[in-house]
Amino acid sequence: MTEPEIIAALRLQNIPNIGDVTAKKLIAHCGGPKAVFEDKLPHLLKIDGIGKMTLKGLFDAIYLEEAQKEFEFLSKEDISFSYFMDEDYPARLKHCVDGPILLFQRGNINLQHQKVISVVGTRNVTNYGTAFCHRFIEELAPLNPVIVSGLAYGVDMAVQKAAMDQGLQTIACMAHGLNQIYPKVHAKYQSKIEENGGFMTEFWSSSQPNRENFLKRNRIIAGMSEATIVIESAEKGGSLVTADLAHGYHRDVFAVPGRATDKWSKGCNDLIKYQKAHLLTSAAELIYLLGWEIEEEKKEKMVQKQLFVELDETEQSIYSYLQLNGKQLLDTVALECNLPIFKVSSTLLNMEMKGVIRPLPGKMFEAV
Repeated sequence: MTEPEIIAALRLQNIPNIGDVTAKKLIAHCGGPKAVFEDKLPHLLKIDGIGKMTLKGLFDAIYLEEAQKEFEFLSKEDISFSYFMDEDYPARLKHCVDGPILLFQRGNINLQHQKVISVVGTRNVTNYGTAFCHRFIEELAPLNPVIVSGLAYGVDMAVQKAAMDQGLQTIACMAHGLNQIYPKVHAKYQSKIEENGGFMTEFWSSSQPNRENFLKRNRIIAGMSEATIVIESAEKGGSLVTADLAHGYHRDVFAVPGRATDKWSKGCNDLIKYQKAHLLTSAAELIYLLGWEIEEEKKEKMVQKQLFVELDETEQSIYSYLQLNGKQLLDTVALECNLPIFKVSSTLLNMEMKGVIRPLPGKMFEAV
């Protein structure tokens, strides 16, 4: 985009009554951001769903001045941007009608041909939630996914630390401009995040981390990802808003279950109970339901690494047998493993839920 087009897009983004949906309507009708301001008001008012109150202030000089000032900031700070029609704009976010017309980025973000998931949850993460974050990301690491979160306390930071530990690209989606880091205590991770990943926002340098900005930011986290995973949430919270947004975008939502009495698992349990999310206990379930594929040697390494953590002695025995012999009938597994058939049946069900075997027609099973 040329400088005048960028400034025009910034100007549109800054006008109070013009949101992203209306801005896209204007751009589509006129042919580009700059063309919007070269058109006449009576002509623009003929667009369906656009009235005088919506366009109030469209031609006010103050918004042009502020757009020029923000453009200077972006240039000075070497902050890149993505226009919603550009090739490097997050592909899945393009399909969200309310996706930002401009996104600002800092770091080494690369979303081309990548598996992208978002992980969210409570700020009051428990030891259980933290441990799950690290195990989950470690199991996913062979697929080299991009991990998106919000850099907040709790689950956000736990999962982004885990991603950095595994050398994965992680994106912190911010609720303010890129002239600051919030919470300030997390500024110590800025360099490491920017090395392999980075920061992304729709907000200008004049924006502050206000509550409404966090709620608005959540649609970007949900929209740019193939799936949203909720790891611990109270009955209400921003992570549930993100899950609802993802569901509205027809994206997969996963939730990690917890004990019925745990305050910080209530939101996740409700998502599962009301069938708004898939139950998630391991990376294998996510991989299976999303239909992801990995190279065989990486797959074998990943499965072997997690199996002896997740499988008990009986399950290990059955898995090893299926791995060596391929597809087998339930009766044959019971006979060869010298186990009662009811024991094998219940064990196979547990293994199926863990995603390490798959059922086949005619009471046959095979290792994943």
